[in-house]
Amino acid sequence: MTDELVHLEIDAGIATITLDSPANRNALSTQLRRELRAHLGSAIESDLARVIVLTHTGTVFCAGMDLKESRGASASEQGVTDFPDMLQRIWDSPTPVIAKLAGPARAGGVGLVAACDLAVAAEPVTFAFSEVRIGVVPAVISVPLIPRVQAAALYQLFLTGESFDARRAAEIGLITSAVPADAVDAEVQRFADMLRLGAPGALAATKELLRGPASATMADDLATMTTLSAARFASEEGQEGIRAFLEKRKPSWAV
Repeated sequence: MTDELVHLEIDAGIATITLDSPANRNALSTQLRRELRAHLGSAIESDLARVIVLTHTGTVFCAGMDLKESRGASASEQGVTDFPDMLQRIWDSPTPVIAKLAGPARAGGVGLVAACDLAVAAEPVTFAFSEVRIGVVPAVISVPLIPRVQAAALYQLFLTGESFDARRAAEIGLITSAVPADAVDAEVQRFADMLRLGAPGALAATKELLRGPASATMADDLATMTTLSAARFASEEGQEGIRAFLEKRKPSWAV
């Protein structure tokens, strides 16, 4: 029997969903995506959960898509095609979702953070949109990122792929708080305690208000970006970039 890679625990009104695949840096493998979607559904449907906290074990929050599964796969077989449903579940969740990061996030992992309502990260945590460096594009994750992050910052970070720390992430709107590593638990608990003071129906309605007209088109936006993303993963550049990453060498275009 395969060990579970994502865990759900509900206690004192807080549903904690934990990514637990440290061997591959909590990459978005088929199994992890399937279990994360299922646990998100269970937490959202639970009358006991007033707040959802998305966190992780190991030193990395989430490294993005599992590139080993993407190697050699056609556009229709790319795992990215079921990733949008996960983002939309978080985005549309009537229960507030807090991302809790003690380690770095990359590519699709940053998309998970952007889809959450609040996010707390330790100050040393780093983020990066590494897609262009392996020949793909940050298409699907752009849908939750564009409404949240400063446009000028996204241009720089999407195009260069450079890493940035939690303080910068807070400055540009990606996360809510950057705090010392030993203060992350307390900061998440502080937000959770405040959220539990809100009426569930009022919180859900306020989330809809904040999403605005864009929420009605998110599914269409995700569908368009999924097609683009899957095509890029299966493209000649995408496959060369993935091979280079797995073989620990520079891709052919890097000079």
